Amino acid sequence: MPVYFKEVIVFNTIINNNHTSTIDSNIHIRKGELEYIKFSNLEKYADIIEHCFTTRKGGVSSSEFATLNLGLKKKDKRENVIKNFTRICNALNIDLSNAVLSDQVHGTNVKIVTEKDRGKGIFIDSDIIACDGLITNAKNVALITFYADCVPVFLFDPEKRVIGLVHSGWKGTLKQISVNAVNAMVECFSCNPGNIISAIGPSIGMCCFEVGNEVKEQFINKISWSINYCVYKDEEKTYIDLQGIVKQTLTDCGLKSKNIFISNICTKCNRNIFFSHRGDMGKTGSLAAIMQLK
Repeated sequence: MPVYFKEVIVFNTIINNNHTSTIDSNIHIRKGELEYIKFSNLEKYADIIEHCFTTRKGGVSSSEFATLNLGLKKKDKRENVIKNFTRICNALNIDLSNAVLSDQVHGTNVKIVTEKDRGKGIFIDSDIIACDGLITNAKNVALITFYADCVPVFLFDPEKRVIGLVHSGWKGTLKQISVNAVNAMVECFSCNPGNIISAIGPSIGMCCFEVGNEVKEQFINKISWSINYCVYKDEEKTYIDLQGIVKQTLTDCGLKSKNIFISNICTKCNRNIFFSHRGDMGKTGSLAAIMQLK
C-alpha cells in the first residue's frame, strides 16, 4: 500500500500571501523507492483520471540524472529512461505504449491528442513538434510533459471528461500558454471554464526565481497586473511568482479560484526530491507530469 505524507513534513513550502489557502493538499506517495506527488483536488476523481507529478526518486539513472530521470533528450542512457518510465507507469497502472510525449520549446502551441497518437515521442516517431501543451478526451491515452523548475499545469473537466497538461516556463507564462489550453478545451470540446479543475504543481518558487530588469519589464509590459506578483530586492533584482501568475491567468479565463490548487512547493528549495535546472546549474534530469483518462 502507498504511504502518504503531509507536505509540511516532507517539503520546504513557499510562504506566499498571494496564494490563498485551501483544504486541498499535495499527496506524497512512496511505493518502495519510488516517490511521486498527487493533488487532492484531482485525486477526488480517481475513478475517472490517473495523474501524478514525479520526483527524482525511485529510478535507475545515475550522476546528475539520479535517479528517476524521464528526459529522453538528456544525455542519459535511453535504456535507463525507459526503465524509469516503466516504473512510474506501472505504479499508476498506465500502459507505457499508450503514452504521448510533448516536444517542448517554451512556446504556446497546444496539441489535441487522439487515440492515433499513442506511443508518439517514446516508441514511435512523433509529428507532435514544438508543442508545450497536450489535451485529450481519449481514454487510456497518457499525456506526459516535462519539467525541471518550469510550472506544470494540470487541467480536468469532469463534466466533458477532458484533460490537459501545460508546460508553463517563464516564457510560456509570459505568453500565457494556459489561455491557449483553456480556449482549446472550450473550442474543441465545449468545456465550460467554470467546471475545469486545475492543479499547479511543484516549480521554482518566487523565493528562488530571481530575474533581471529585462525579464521584469517584459512581464509588466505584457501583463500589467503581474506587478502584483513581483518582489523587488533592489534596482537590479526582482523575484517573480510564476505559480501565482498562472493561477491569475486561469481565473481570468473563467476558472473558479476555488477549483485551482497551487502546490506551493519550490523545486529549487527541494533539490533532494526534485530536479532543478537552476539549482543544479543546468546539469540535471527531467521530472514529468502524467495524466490519463480511465
